Amino acid sequence: MGLTDVRRLEDVVAELRARDYRYGGGACSEDIEARLPAAVELLSGTMREPVMVRLCAAVADMYNFAGWTNFDEDHPAAAQAAFARALELAVEGGNDGLRANIHYRTGRLRLHYGAVDAALAEFALGQEAALLAHSELAQAILSANQAWACAKKADVTAAVTHLRHARTEFAAAEGIEPEPWAAFFGATDLAAMIGTVHAELAQVVDVRYGRAGIPALTDAIAGYGPDMARSRSLTVIWLATVHALDGDLDVAAEVGREAVEVVAALRSPRSRQRLRTL
Repeated sequence: MGLTDVRRLEDVVAELRARDYRYGGGACSEDIEARLPAAVELLSGTMREPVMVRLCAAVADMYNFAGWTNFDEDHPAAAQAAFARALELAVEGGNDGLRANIHYRTGRLRLHYGAVDAALAEFALGQEAALLAHSELAQAILSANQAWACAKKADVTAAVTHLRHARTEFAAAEGIEPEPWAAFFGATDLAAMIGTVHAELAQVVDVRYGRAGIPALTDAIAGYGPDMARSRSLTVIWLATVHALDGDLDVAAEVGREAVEVVAALRSPRSRQRLRTL
């Protein structure tokens, strides 16, 4: 057992993760589940310590990805089980950056199903791990999602504060090669999160916040190519929602039709669920 074997696992996850972004979790969930048993079996082999550490991270990220695809397919119990196993392996391998990412994804699972306080607890644990990992990008991801959770609680001050932190941390991370599980979070995703937080505040506090978020949502939609179709679909849904809340029903209907078309091409029940609010 050597690094070549570990790299194969890492390449598999990278390939499936790209497919997930483009087509949704349903396009790759069976593949990752089928590959997990053989990957887990590798952990019982004999190898040098550096190889074992990297293997733990690779298998942990496979479970992390399996949790995410289950989440996207609306299988919350299976997603939670996969995230729990991923966290165990990340802790065993001493990988704080990956641990931060797993807490982020677990928090997103909680947030989607309305458990906002539980989501905030996960995001806080993720922030602790991100600080230990000295990863500004991981901190930015967690801060942006803490902002969203606070927006859901109608806590404007906390939401705006966390967004400010996310911008600062993201700027500090520029020029640093991201870990594969965090590489999705570029300038476009940050813009999408800024727009998301404002759109959430528009729903629960005042529609004026939605107007302020329209430029960020528009920038994010322009930045998402076909390789990030699911992220684009979720952002288009928010833009249509904001226009509807603001009374721009013609624009909302036009953008909403686009959202339906994009979502229809995805194998992502989560995206379809997000259409309900619209």
